[in-house]
Amino acid sequence: MNKTFLTVIAVILVAAGVVASSALFTVYQTEQAIVMQFGKPQKVIQEPGLNVKLPFVQDVVYVDKRVLSVSTQREEVVTLDQKRLMVDSFARFRIANPLQYYQSYGNIQIAYARLETILNSQLRQNLGRQILNNIVSGERSNLMNSIREQVNKEAKASGIDVIDVRIVRADLPTENSEKVFDRMRSQREQEAKEIRATGAEIAQRIRANADKERTVLIANAQKDSEILRGEGDGEKNRIFAEAFGKDEDFFSFYRSMQAYRESMSDTDTSMVLSPTSEFFRFFNQQDVQSKQGN
Repeated sequence: MNKTFLTVIAVILVAAGVVASSALFTVYQTEQAIVMQFGKPQKVIQEPGLNVKLPFVQDVVYVDKRVLSVSTQREEVVTLDQKRLMVDSFARFRIANPLQYYQSYGNIQIAYARLETILNSQLRQNLGRQILNNIVSGERSNLMNSIREQVNKEAKASGIDVIDVRIVRADLPTENSEKVFDRMRSQREQEAKEIRATGAEIAQRIRANADKERTVLIANAQKDSEILRGEGDGEKNRIFAEAFGKDEDFFSFYRSMQAYRESMSDTDTSMVLSPTSEFFRFFNQQDVQSKQGN
């Protein structure tokens, strides 16, 4: 009797455990839950904690509560000024209304595919209305906000809230990049030639001015030197004239000594003169005086 009773109690406990495990479920901080009954939603649980459902009758579908990200494939976009761009982009989103999300998509893979399609469409439409400079310049932030608002408007009906949209890369195709590079290099080379030509012109002008100033300075210096030389010669002649007036013999002797020095300083000079010439009169006088003394 006791053994049968214990067996019944054990069976009841096991059954209660099975029922409890089927009836209880946990929603974590990163999750949201939809309680389903025969494929129809019954309630939505967005707060974390332990919850109860009808065992064996109701099921739970868990929906991610975190911020998710979807990336687009590299797409070619033609801008308003007919420039071709290869664009990579991504969007961050979260599931704000789990019930609308589940009824619209059913699972996250379908949601990713749908969001990628919406994002590509909005990128083409918005970038196609802009010139290249607006896409790569400071207008890019405003453009991204506009695209995010439009993507979010389309996704909101499916319970998805788009938080951010960003362009990862916006590159020209390879052949266009090479053409742009060649054009930029040509422009820089032209600018370099113009700068060199301007520099050469300025250098030539500076050299011409310097040569002019040099010529003027040399001419003025020569002029001043000639004036000073003339004044010196005049002063010299005045002194010689005064000396000649005071002692004619000494002056004549001094001039003869100068003539001797100038004529005999060069050892390669040859002169043919008579010993009794006027040029050697002072030598002759010395010889006469020596003979008279003897």
